[in-house]
Amino acid sequence: MTLKAAVAQGEKLLNDSGVPAARLTAEVLLAHALRQERVYLISHSGDELGDTARIHFGRYLHERVQGKPTQYVTRRQEFYGRVFYVAPGVLIPRPETELLVETLVTRLQPGQRVLDVGVGSGCICATLALETRAQLFGTDISADALRIAARNVDTLRAPVLLAQGDLVQAFAPASLDAVVSNPPYVPESDRATLAPEVREWEPEGALFAGRDGLDAYRRLVPDAARVLRPGGLLAFEFGFGQSPAIQELLREWDGVEVHSDLAGIPRFALARRAN
Repeated sequence: MTLKAAVAQGEKLLNDSGVPAARLTAEVLLAHALRQERVYLISHSGDELGDTARIHFGRYLHERVQGKPTQYVTRRQEFYGRVFYVAPGVLIPRPETELLVETLVTRLQPGQRVLDVGVGSGCICATLALETRAQLFGTDISADALRIAARNVDTLRAPVLLAQGDLVQAFAPASLDAVVSNPPYVPESDRATLAPEVREWEPEGALFAGRDGLDAYRRLVPDAARVLRPGGLLAFEFGFGQSPAIQELLREWDGVEVHSDLAGIPRFALARRAN
């Protein structure tokens, strides 16, 4: 079987199983089985698929058909031009979060003390450390997430200090210049509406935040006010329809900004601690 034929066969299997973007997924999984990039499939489409790669490709297809997200199969996801290791212990980085990071890259200065609350894969803190030369810290209550974040930080050689803890409890008052977070914000009532590959594979603790999805913010906003210096920056992502409630929680902050994603949906907020 040639690589071209293997892609076609994989695409049909995924299509028949209702997996979206079947062609792209088949190419990604085959390239992963070959330990190559996708572009390799174009220049080597007539090559024969070896036995070892064929076995791996078959296993990857089976895992995807069973609902496992492609990123958990390949253990990788691109974010802000870098490849991050991901596993079921952390959320898969989303393009929406890149917009938050892109905005922060223009706001942070070298040497500033910045905390990423709930680091997950480490995609935010590692990227900000490398792009801004700020002094990055990262916390997460999950030991599994911290192990994954540490792997990414080490691989990318990003100068980030990681620690296990709940929100900002490890930091002294007025000790930080910025706090950034992509906290859990899905309401429990929305559980059934999530795609099965999200609901059944990604960590619940990084997805759900109480009845209305705002539980994390009710703790994060006052906690951030304690550890930020006057004028310090708070920035975080939030969910669909939550903008009014978020702005209410930030009513005592200065310079509140709400930014939308590429679909025009309000997606993240920035605010300054009042003097």
